[in-house]
Amino acid sequence: MLAGKRLLLIIGGGIAAYKCLDLLRRLKEQGMQVTPVLTAAAQEFVTPLSVAALAGEKVYTDLFDLTDESEMGHIQLSRVADLVLVAPATADLMAKMAGGHANDLASTLLMATDTPVMIAPAMNLRMWQHPATQRNAAQLQADGITLVGPNAGGMACGEYGPGRMSEPLEIVAAIKAALSNGPLTGKRLLVTSGPTHEPIDPVRYIANRSSGAQGSAIAAALAALGAEVVFVTGPADVPPPEGVEVVAVQTAAEMLAAVEKALPVDGAVFAAAVADWRVASAQKSKIKKDKGKLPVLEFAENPDILAQISQMKTGRPKLVVGFAAETDDVIALAQAKRVRKGCDWIVANDVRPQTGIMGGEENAVHVITADSCESWPRMQKTQVACQLADRIAAALA
Repeated sequence: MLAGKRLLLIIGGGIAAYKCLDLLRRLKEQGMQVTPVLTAAAQEFVTPLSVAALAGEKVYTDLFDLTDESEMGHIQLSRVADLVLVAPATADLMAKMAGGHANDLASTLLMATDTPVMIAPAMNLRMWQHPATQRNAAQLQADGITLVGPNAGGMACGEYGPGRMSEPLEIVAAIKAALSNGPLTGKRLLVTSGPTHEPIDPVRYIANRSSGAQGSAIAAALAALGAEVVFVTGPADVPPPEGVEVVAVQTAAEMLAAVEKALPVDGAVFAAAVADWRVASAQKSKIKKDKGKLPVLEFAENPDILAQISQMKTGRPKLVVGFAAETDDVIALAQAKRVRKGCDWIVANDVRPQTGIMGGEENAVHVITADSCESWPRMQKTQVACQLADRIAAALA
């Protein structure tokens, strides 16, 4: 799909620049030709030599290089590519782009290009959340520039939150979608994500440790392949991805209603960790502590969203994918769950505390179908999402 396509890769000056070395390798494996441009700050993190070695092409760094200008001027350089990618797109680069500045090679190329532009933001979470950066991001999107990410996660500065650059495989998927119709173009998919909160009283609730990271990554990966995605999310720790229809819910009952409203869809991925039970009669006022007396809570079973959709008589999605978070006998219990619920696939994982998977950045899953059980190695949740999205695209083709 990318063979013979040309990418102008502008590497910004952030610690995430190291990811571009892996990105270059991935793109070259796809047969893409990549022309790299390094900002002065980027050269503090990666060297022109290492970038040139992986790209197999000359690296451009200086706006006033007489040799470069005589061989291929910056105006021509900005227009020979099929796509311009800025990764990492720092807060400074985004500000320059939004303001129309052109005082170095990278910003001048971006001003002079008539080629589609994509950026992968990466910065400290406070910088990403700053009103100026949010205004700049909105302006760039209004100008027709595509944003990939940023993701939420741990950062080099030690903080955690949105601002981390998308993983190379996510960016590759976004590039594929930008340069083609994408294998899921014309398909409508539903993804559920995050926990549900079942109220006990106005200030207390029953929940679980799901962060929503895997569901959010899956929605982003499907959207990158061209799908129209309806993303139904409980109160997750991670923000929803860009480019999807977001429906925020709190309880299992609200999630079921949102899922039913989203139908019909071509495929559905139920990654949410829905609470199995709710308090039968949630109190309208805060339950007060009464010395020597413990409150008695009566529970009721929540609706089984996966089973209800899997067992629909009419209008059932062509592909229904469930998730199974287990602490014992992971594969056996997941295989039984797939049959019991009636879904097509189950993605199972071991969520014992020592694995660090629930709420963490990595996952190790088993993809279970009627005919097979495929165990994937432990990897970033974004990588799991990309591989699963490719499998879904193939199944819906």
